Amino acid sequence: MATSTSAGAAGNPYDLLLKVTPPRLPRHLVSRARLFSGGEDLRGHAAFVVQAPAGFGKTSLLAQWRREYLVTGAAVAWVSAQSNDHPHRLVQSLALAVRLAIGRPAFGRSVIEADAADASAAADGLASVTEFLADLVQAAPDVVLIVDEAERLPSSSRKALAYLLRNAPSNVRLLIAARPDFELDIDDLIAYGQCVEIGAAQLRFSLEDTLKLVHERFGARVDHDATARLHALTEGWPLGLQLALTLVSRGDDASANMAALVAHGGQLQGQLVRLLLADLAPPDRELLTRLSILDPLHPDLCRAVADTADAGARLARLASDTPLFTAAEHGEWLRMHALARDVLRQHFAELDAAQQAQAHARAAQWLDDHGFLEQAARHALAAGQREKAYDLAERSLYESLMQRGRQGAVLEWLGRLPADELDRRPRLLLAAAWTLAASERHPEAQRLVERILAQPMADEPLRCECALILGGAAAFADDPDRFVALHAPWTASAPLADPLLQQVHANRMAYQALLEGEPALARLRLQQAPRSGAAPGAGYIGHWSELLTGLSYMWEGQVLLAERLLRPAVAQVEAELGRRNRFSCMLAALLAAASWDLGRPDDAAALLADRLDVLEHSGLPESLLLAYQTAARIATAEGEQHRVLELLGALDAAGVARNLPRLRIASLADRVRLHAQHRRAESCRALCGQIDALLADPAFAARPLWRRDAQLRRDLAHGYAAIAAQNWRDALAPLERADELARQLGHGRTHIELLGLRALALERCGEASQGLIREAMDLAGVYGLRRVFSDAHPDLGTWVATLAAEEAPQDAPGMAMPPAAPAPTPAAAVPHGAALTPKEREVLQLLARNLSNKEIGRAMQVGETTTKWHVKNLFAKLEAGTRKQVVQRARILGLIGPDA
Repeated sequence: MATSTSAGAAGNPYDLLLKVTPPRLPRHLVSRARLFSGGEDLRGHAAFVVQAPAGFGKTSLLAQWRREYLVTGAAVAWVSAQSNDHPHRLVQSLALAVRLAIGRPAFGRSVIEADAADASAAADGLASVTEFLADLVQAAPDVVLIVDEAERLPSSSRKALAYLLRNAPSNVRLLIAARPDFELDIDDLIAYGQCVEIGAAQLRFSLEDTLKLVHERFGARVDHDATARLHALTEGWPLGLQLALTLVSRGDDASANMAALVAHGGQLQGQLVRLLLADLAPPDRELLTRLSILDPLHPDLCRAVADTADAGARLARLASDTPLFTAAEHGEWLRMHALARDVLRQHFAELDAAQQAQAHARAAQWLDDHGFLEQAARHALAAGQREKAYDLAERSLYESLMQRGRQGAVLEWLGRLPADELDRRPRLLLAAAWTLAASERHPEAQRLVERILAQPMADEPLRCECALILGGAAAFADDPDRFVALHAPWTASAPLADPLLQQVHANRMAYQALLEGEPALARLRLQQAPRSGAAPGAGYIGHWSELLTGLSYMWEGQVLLAERLLRPAVAQVEAELGRRNRFSCMLAALLAAASWDLGRPDDAAALLADRLDVLEHSGLPESLLLAYQTAARIATAEGEQHRVLELLGALDAAGVARNLPRLRIASLADRVRLHAQHRRAESCRALCGQIDALLADPAFAARPLWRRDAQLRRDLAHGYAAIAAQNWRDALAPLERADELARQLGHGRTHIELLGLRALALERCGEASQGLIREAMDLAGVYGLRRVFSDAHPDLGTWVATLAAEEAPQDAPGMAMPPAAPAPTPAAAVPHGAALTPKEREVLQLLARNLSNKEIGRAMQVGETTTKWHVKNLFAKLEAGTRKQVVQRARILGLIGPDA
């Protein structure tokens, strides 16, 4: 009689046991909410196919799901597929895996002990699959079948697996992981939602995932900026991140190791080259070297550049077999991983100069023929075809800028083009002027505009466009008065036929309303703007409308509405332009400020990571100001006053570098706020003196719009200085002046903050303050401003939290302001003063789910003896005699929730 582990005539009786042994979870695995098996997107589905190239964590994800399903009490069977798994052997493996999972020695006996020669009589193996399905139905418990590395299966076994998937009973879930070229002929199941397909895009780490992973490995030793740069370097590739973190962990100084890695990438590149390129056949390596100059890649383009008919097919094979290609765009376009591309380009630079020029010339011709003019121009220049390159640049850059926001490409060409070429090509001059106006180099835009207007073709529409350019320069120069003066001649009527320029003009009308303290009017003007949705590139100009709308909401303090608008806008712009594009950074700064006020500090920190430097050079002053203020508030909440002062000092330095005195005043005012919170009266007086000195400049007297905002910050600083000295009566006058200016400007958050501070000052003076503080709390609740009072002053935050707690039972839900930062719940007292270890808490959670010791051991990947030891410790620590008493005592002590 055959043994229970026998595979019939399969050979080694332990062979199948090795196949059905699941792997251990990686030590530093990060559980990602969007990939939880019980998450909203995945819960309730019975079949999953995970397809991605090597290094994307398919096996790790299945191992994570295995543990999650074990926690729910399901039986989980694991099979690692092999190339010799004919249908019957595959079914034997599945049956043995289920037998071990449910602990029933008799399960699947007829399938497991069947003679392989007899089973092979049915070539497709469907009879064995049907018999196995019948055993599963009779097994009764929920069963999860996991098949890893399914791409190894022969075609007959793939058909058997598809048959199994299509006919699985209701108590069975099927999880399959494979490479991208794996085909199972289940497109109809995916289309109808009966099977969920998870690809490389979902497996790739998001920035938030990377921040969490690095924080769990290194804590506060590695900052968010370095982590964001590492994420950009690896492009979220899981294996690349794993290699990088292994390099960072070598040695004692993780911070220095991370800084060196993200600055140069040398060690990581070396590791990746050995991992990705070393095993490639020489012809494939030569092909990739020639294709490394392309970004992105298309099969036809690759055939043209490599001059090889099979280049497309070889590219498809490499994309399937290796993780070299990290992102796929629409259709057949692919993108090579940046680290590998950089190394391959070094090899390309070693080729003969004639070979390099020929490859670039072929790329330029193909791209030109297919309408990709900007990319064609770069390759033409690299091929030495200068005149063709300049012609292509002139034909493409203006449209590329206006339609897709490609300021970086314009600046790159501006550095390459001789000065006389710019004068001969007016559209290049216009593109350069637009680009320089929207950056710290805005003074240069004035000189380019003068060159444009000096040309004989300068008609009325061109003069209007030049006014729009200079108006943009005034906005980036933080000169609202000049902006309004430039816009005034064209307010009633603008002689612009281009729908994109008409949209730009509407955006400027809205910005003028915002500067004049009318945020609602700004939104109305944007709504009434001519719709240019059919025009190419209208999406980019539309994103500017979203930025202005979001800014108008932030201006008013309407953070709920701002967050609802800005979150999808940020995601879309990042996808289109890149995370560190200056427009993406400006939108993210607004969203970060809204996220902070909504009580989501982690979101705010992630949004600002590795972006402040971009905003310093090319961000709108308002976005730069919001970014630094939010970063400072995050640091304040974490108790890092040294970091707060560093950030506010950096804001002051940016104001000096870009000649933006309002930012310097804002930096000084926020430092006054910080010192006032700690009652440093002398420091506050000194900083207020610096603000007064800046505002004494007579040049600002002729700038009423600019001066009104600066005066608001001055009065607010003087109010805080009085609070720091505990001169509450003296604080009332400057706070009231500041509040009046805040109402004139439409600054809703500042108005609510000042209402709270005035109420606090009145309360400390022994005067009536209840009406004022209740109005402030009510407005903050309506707008969603959870942090405004604690940011203003800790005493104000504590007072508001106390009032909200007192009024919560009788008030309608949501009307009273909740505490800005809920106090941490004290740890529950455990008898004998013995705290529970993390493992004991995990066992406790599983005990509450009524799992047996064996099931707990499987879920935690420990032996049954270890589980019994943890349970025994829980009995002693919680003074319980039964498992039920352990759970009851834990609930009473607050160690687990009532629903656990």
